[in-house]
Parts: sequence; structure tokens; C-alpha cells
Amino acid sequence: MLAEEKAMLVPGIEEFGRVDRATADVRPEPVVNSHESMLVARLRAGDISAFEDLVYEYQPLVYALSLRILADPEDARDTAQETFLKVYRNFDKFRGEASLKTWICRIAINQARSTERWWRRRFRSATSSLDDPHPCNDDGLSPAERIPSSGATPEAEAMSKERGVRVERALGCLKKDFRIAVILRDLEGWSYEEIAYTLELSIGTVKSRIARGREMLRNLLQQEEKGSV
Repeated sequence: MLAEEKAMLVPGIEEFGRVDRATADVRPEPVVNSHESMLVARLRAGDISAFEDLVYEYQPLVYALSLRILADPEDARDTAQETFLKVYRNFDKFRGEASLKTWICRIAINQARSTERWWRRRFRSATSSLDDPHPCNDDGLSPAERIPSSGATPEAEAMSKERGVRVERALGCLKKDFRIAVILRDLEGWSYEEIAYTLELSIGTVKSRIARGREMLRNLLQQEEKGSV
């Protein structure tokens, strides 16, 4: 499935913070392109095929966010499905205060959090807490190890996979608030304004969480490197 193939593309630790250094003094404007405007217009007109296009376009992102939060492919798929049901039922509430992508991802993140709380209330012993490391799947592979080959040389592919696994494992050790902020900024490349809207936080709080999350991530990776020496 396309969503699952794109879900766990993870950079090495050197990638974290690169965007901020390049755009530290730039205040991004909300992005509303002509394609999104046309899609919104079709949705408001009741065009069913427009909703199918919306799902096709945003499913990889929604699934990826859900998987990184819940660390369970089945829960992530259920969360993505519930997200798009809510988008369909509540589209009349979309006011264009943010981009369509940002609005959908706010719903997805809230749905993932609800799913996690639901499992906690029922004391699911095998569940993956948002504050716990990401587990491996039944076949012993982590989500990052499931990425299909990109055509790179075996050596480069092995190194990239190793970096991805290490970063993904470290991300799984971060507390949920810091993890989500780092994922949205450094893996998805979102602006501070988009993250603040999605998480319903001030920009200052968003920046603080990203900075602390990055620091924790680097410390975890450094500790892992020392332990492997």
C-alpha cells in the first residue's frame, strides 16, 4: 500500500535542525495552492470523487503520523480510516483557517491520541504506549526496516537503513508531546504556525518542545553509540 511504503522514511540525526538554521528568521505564510482550492471547492459542492481524491492524496501522511504515534500498523490503519470518516462528516466545519492538510492532520493526531487512551483504559498488555520505545513487529522487523529498496547500492542502503532504525528507535523513546513536535517539524517539514495550529499550542511552546525533543533525541543516539562501542 502506498501509505505504508511512505510511512517510515527517516533521516539520520544530522538532518534534525537543518530546516531551522536555514529559515530561522523567516515567518512562513499559510500555503493555499490552486490545487487545494479546487479540491475544497469540489468538496463543498458535494463531489464524491473529490473526497476519493482527498483520501488518495493525504492517506500516506495520515497513516505515517498515526503509525509513528501508535507504533502499531493495525491501529494506524484504523486511525487513518476513522480520520477520513470524520473529515467526510465534518467537512462543513472546515473554515480555511489553515491549509486542508493541516486541518486533516489535526484530526488524525487527535484520533491517534484517542485510540491510545482507549487502549490504556482497557489495560491492553501488548499495546505500545506513546511514551514507550517503538516495538518490533511479529517478524522481528521494525517499521523502518520495512521500507522497500530505493535502488541504492547495498552498502548505502544498509547504512541508510541502520540510521533510520536508530533514529526511529530513539524517537520511540521520546515522550509523546516532544515526539510529535519533532516529527512534524523535522520529518514532515512543517512550519511553526502549522504545528501550533495542529497541536493547539502557542508558537513559543512549539519551539520549546522541538528544541527539547531534539536535544533528547541527540542524547539518546549518543548514548546508544557509546553503548555499542
